[in-house]
Amino acid sequence: MKLIIQIPCLNEAETLEAALNDLPAHIDGIDTIEYLIINDGSRDDTEEVARRWGVHYIVHFGKNRGLAAGFMAGLDACLRNGADIIVNTDADNQYNGEDIEALVRPILEGRSDIVIGSRPISQIRHFSPLKKKLQRFGSWVVRRASRSTIPDAPSGFRAFSREAALRLNVTNEYTYTLETIVQAGRERIPMEAVDIRTNGELRPSRLFHSMSGYIKKSVLTIFRTYVLYKPLAFFTVLGCIPFTIGLILGIRFLVFLFQGNSQGHIQSLILASTLLMMGFMTWVVGILSDTISAERKILEDVQYHARRADYQTDASGKEGGEADISGAGRPRDET
Repeated sequence: MKLIIQIPCLNEAETLEAALNDLPAHIDGIDTIEYLIINDGSRDDTEEVARRWGVHYIVHFGKNRGLAAGFMAGLDACLRNGADIIVNTDADNQYNGEDIEALVRPILEGRSDIVIGSRPISQIRHFSPLKKKLQRFGSWVVRRASRSTIPDAPSGFRAFSREAALRLNVTNEYTYTLETIVQAGRERIPMEAVDIRTNGELRPSRLFHSMSGYIKKSVLTIFRTYVLYKPLAFFTVLGCIPFTIGLILGIRFLVFLFQGNSQGHIQSLILASTLLMMGFMTWVVGILSDTISAERKILEDVQYHARRADYQTDASGKEGGEADISGAGRPRDET
């Protein structure tokens, strides 16, 4: 059983060594533990710190591509190098490395394929009261969208079985945390949360620069993900709004017509017809989107089998190195 711990990095030379030192070297039930960093266009000595410490793999981006792209590139490199379990953590040492054992235990015991570390939000001192409330509200929205019970959706401290990692896709460019939960919940991938501890803040978060920006991006991510995985339900509800208003206006016009007082109400009839047509066309869009969604599921299944065969081939012939993703195409491993 091989565990690879991956760490996305952006100018983390000052904190990376502390995060790496906190990682476990042995876990019962794990035969091999290896370490991987994703250098997301760092301009400092992040890679040099990682090499001196002795990480096994480095994924290199020539320029910053964002957390979501880095996360998926890390999964790709871990799978290609034979990982049975993948743990994702942060380079700022926010999460307690000792809790990785608790994180992977449900996977080792066969209970879950995705395990997410649930932080004690109310006890984190450097979180403002507003941020704590927004974290709880955002997690509630994600639970509703994913039909899951995950209490801390934005947590980046999580473990994936090889099977789950093979099935994951991230389409937004902001973050992987919310979309992967919604996807796993909708595709019924076994998923659970475990309580974890956090360390003191070493640096401010780089994921967002303001609370308003964080809220906007999170809402857009949840909205986009829900539409992607449940298009028919979304467009059905959306289409009901103009259709219902148009129906009410149409009935109102008919009442005036039967009373012989339809003159002066032609505008409402035109508006009613327009709204009814808008509602009907929205439902048509929903049906078409649902058809596309069904095709996407077939393509994801094909992608899963292609990935599985591809990664098995790579893992059998490679033992470590460096993946350079500064250009186009899939990662290139150098031994």
